[in-house]
Amino acid sequence: MTTAGDQEKLAVARAAATLVHDDMVVALGSGSTVALVARALGADRSRARFAVASLATATVATTVGLSLVDDASTDRYDLAIDGADEVDPDGWAIKGGGGAHTRERILIAAADRFVCAVDSSKLVDRLTRAVPLELQPFALASTLSRLPGAVLRDAPPTADGGVLADIEEDLSDPAAVAARLDATPGVVDHGLFSPQLVRELLIARGDDLEHRRR
Repeated sequence: MTTAGDQEKLAVARAAATLVHDDMVVALGSGSTVALVARALGADRSRARFAVASLATATVATTVGLSLVDDASTDRYDLAIDGADEVDPDGWAIKGGGGAHTRERILIAAADRFVCAVDSSKLVDRLTRAVPLELQPFALASTLSRLPGAVLRDAPPTADGGVLADIEEDLSDPAAVAARLDATPGVVDHGLFSPQLVRELLIARGDDLEHRRR
């Protein structure tokens, strides 16, 4: 049965797909909303070229006929599209529920424009989810000793060989938490994305679409 949340996710994915033009090179993140974006682009026979953050997104993209670029030799993207697990009123977002946050951040940072496409359930008054982590497998025990409360995921290594974990944090000051995690040796990346990156939100709320720009 299709829920209201499913309908919002489909609506925001279709809206995000309309931002893609045939002459663009576009970065796609990962997750269920991005999969719907890829399917919408395939249905529209998009002739844009795409980089993807995960094998799952790559599988969907190639299945629907999208053309992928060589991410190793592509240094800039016209547009990046991705979802989020939570977004607060200040624009801080938690990403990485699917474990692809390191690659997502790399692609977003290389894009001229990033649009974060979410359904209304992802909007929160304050961030409360555990923060996803990608950790270096080398000296993992030492890294974990610097991260009290971090819990390893029962998940395979990332595409780049990283170890996935999650950590519960007091996120009343996300900038401070992000800075501490950035400075922790062994942390490849974390799932806190700042308002400087999350500058555009495309939101589906019921039958309405809202496009917020900061």
